[in-house]
Amino acid sequence: MSVFDRRRLPASVFKLDVERMRQGWYTDKYFINIALTLGELARQGYRFGGTAPDLSDLDVDLANVDVGSLEVEVQWFPRRQPFTVVVGVDKALAMLAECTGYFDASGRFVNTFESMEVWAVHDGTESPYDGDPLNVSPVMRVRGRYRDFAILETPTLGALTRGSRVATNVYEVMKAARGKQVLFFPARFDAHEVQAADGYAYQVAVQLFNQNFGKSLPAHVSTDAQGDWWGGAGGGTVSHAAIACFLGDTAEAMLAFASTRPPDIPRIAVVDFNNDCVGTSLAVIRTLFRRYLEHMRAGRPDEALRYKLFGVRPDTSANMRDVSVPPLGDKRLDCGVNARLVIILREALDREWRSWGLAGEDARLAESYCREIKIAVTGGFTPEKIRQFEELKVPADIYGVGSWLLSSCDVCGTNNDFTADVVRVRIEGRWYDLAKVGRKACDNLMLERVQ
Repeated sequence: MSVFDRRRLPASVFKLDVERMRQGWYTDKYFINIALTLGELARQGYRFGGTAPDLSDLDVDLANVDVGSLEVEVQWFPRRQPFTVVVGVDKALAMLAECTGYFDASGRFVNTFESMEVWAVHDGTESPYDGDPLNVSPVMRVRGRYRDFAILETPTLGALTRGSRVATNVYEVMKAARGKQVLFFPARFDAHEVQAADGYAYQVAVQLFNQNFGKSLPAHVSTDAQGDWWGGAGGGTVSHAAIACFLGDTAEAMLAFASTRPPDIPRIAVVDFNNDCVGTSLAVIRTLFRRYLEHMRAGRPDEALRYKLFGVRPDTSANMRDVSVPPLGDKRLDCGVNARLVIILREALDREWRSWGLAGEDARLAESYCREIKIAVTGGFTPEKIRQFEELKVPADIYGVGSWLLSSCDVCGTNNDFTADVVRVRIEGRWYDLAKVGRKACDNLMLERVQ
């Protein structure tokens, strides 16, 4: 699976709608039109009757070219600057493997994938691009009869564009976070059908970051669907809606959660329901620690783990100022999950145990309990905001990022798209360069032959 172990995901993972994809259901009509046109010309025995200025110097008779059965070389290129984390290759290859071919006179689909030559990089490959379309690194290269795979240009480009956009965005966020964990929270911002692909793109980006920076960060997704392709599972604790079910009492909601859910689920309390992140956090800590201490005193450390608070999560809306934050009159400094709120919250967590009047081993447990609580920040986080937090050394331990991870070029400041171009044609057994103006055949040493 991907560049990290050199195994590709099997076609079955993607649950492709093979029958309708073969019929062009997911294809821009102009690709269907050219495929049907070429097929009909092949049946008619048509030979080239036009002029070809770019091939005029060849010592071949172009009037003998069987256009309907022309073999071409197509290359797929990324266009995001300065680089792309490529994801979607395995899915695109699955489309080619399952849907390359034609329907014969009886309506039976004849798969011709084995007759093609295919090269591709692995998911997780970094592909640089300096903005010059004549200096790009193709991520896939296919040679074959064009009418057999013309209708697959649209869905293969879509798979590459979507997967690579998400993966590159995740990678940028992780670099900004400087090795801190990044939670993948974009499920609510798009249709559920894309969750598996998006979660896979996130996981590939996490692997690449770990590889490049010597880290071992886990991949953390919020839905089971996001882990479908790579064997992950969704995680999470208590939502704002859950707190509403406990009439706005966050501490009571967390106590109920802790007492009923398996202890291996990290207890992370969302603490902005009442717009008092510090007050709510401390209430949760006191409530859970009482139970934790009871079980520790009774010699039941395994049961005590149920009440170990892993973290608190401020998620204050960008238009609101938490009551813990003294107003400065500037919304950028006062509102949302800002640096001052996190600093104030960390200070309150670290000193809370001192007010409990404990001594000896109980005091040691209390101090450790409070100081080990992590702060997970969510709500409008982008690479820019995360970099600001890190530069200011804001004591955030975990970043949860949602909609930005799906953002396209208008937010990233560059083009996330891929393009596919015919760059060579085969005439009388030899390959000749032929591409539209502004494109040319390129090479990439990372390409591997696909068997």
